[in-house]
Amino acid sequence: MIVPPSISEHLVCLGLNYRTTPVEVRERVAFPESKVPDAVQEIRQLPGFEESVVLSTCNRVELYATHSLSDPLQAHDTLVDYLVRRFELPPEQAEALVTYRLRSDEAARHLFRVVSGLDSMVLGETEIFGQVKQAYKVALETGSTGRALNKLFQQAFTVGKKVRHDTTIQRGSTSVGSVAVDLAEKVHDLKQCRVMLVGAGEMSRTCAQSLLSRGAQSIIVSNRSYDRAVELATEMKGRAMKFDEWEHALHEVDVIISSTSAPHFVIKPELIDQVMRKRRWDPLLIIDIAVPRDVDPAVNEIEGVYLYDIDALQAIADDGRRERERQLSACERIIEDHLEKYGFTNPASPLAASSHVAV
Repeated sequence: MIVPPSISEHLVCLGLNYRTTPVEVRERVAFPESKVPDAVQEIRQLPGFEESVVLSTCNRVELYATHSLSDPLQAHDTLVDYLVRRFELPPEQAEALVTYRLRSDEAARHLFRVVSGLDSMVLGETEIFGQVKQAYKVALETGSTGRALNKLFQQAFTVGKKVRHDTTIQRGSTSVGSVAVDLAEKVHDLKQCRVMLVGAGEMSRTCAQSLLSRGAQSIIVSNRSYDRAVELATEMKGRAMKFDEWEHALHEVDVIISSTSAPHFVIKPELIDQVMRKRRWDPLLIIDIAVPRDVDPAVNEIEGVYLYDIDALQAIADDGRRERERQLSACERIIEDHLEKYGFTNPASPLAASSHVAV
């Protein structure tokens, strides 16, 4: 099956992501999930446009479309104008909007890389595959795709599956949050897991979100600022605890994530020894992501306790990242072979160097 030249020649992608655009601008042009069906139809109604798919996540907004215009540059300009009008961007934000403008084989290659997790903040992450499938499903159900984009996205899903099946690009955690989840899964059944946050820093919040997303049962938050503890506990659908009470509840939890700003150890061996006796030595995972450290390293010598500090977590994450990077060339070969097989035969070009254009 060869893709007719007309499909590739009239394919364009306009996008912005975590590399090109700061979050304060990205959030202004993010499409709420409920508005994506309207957006794909609005793009189809632009002069000269035929099909469209809108991908909008926390890290990227990408518009894929086919058109009948004689000049692809005009197609890109039209999509930029659409974003500016759609989100009523003031002149200073419109000028700060940095996009990548891709067409033909560049647009197809980019989509294949996105679906395969090669363009993600975390190399090889799997969540983006489902996000692209959902974006395509919405466009399909609204009648905003046709022969060209249907084939393109189906091919992209085939490539994404092959990359994940034939390589180890997704193996090994590459972030502190995902490492924490992997460690917790080795110690506990996450569906029964209870978590306490001692301190409410951003990294502990990220770890807790990762644990919750994988099934952790409940979250207790304790922080010197009780209002901040209440705010984060509400976000996590958990409960807040005053800072002078958290020690009395440690025996209730299976995972402790500590990130206070204390200049000394706040979790000491004598405290954890008492906790473990109350737990009847049921395993306890302690993740210390504070600098300076919150947990006395001697705690790790207590039976049933598994202690990891930020350096240990980062070392595990770095190992996972290096392994994924070794697999990158194999993934790129799969993508290039597929592009050639299906008629996108132009040589690869460095997208970051040639295709990111300031508006």
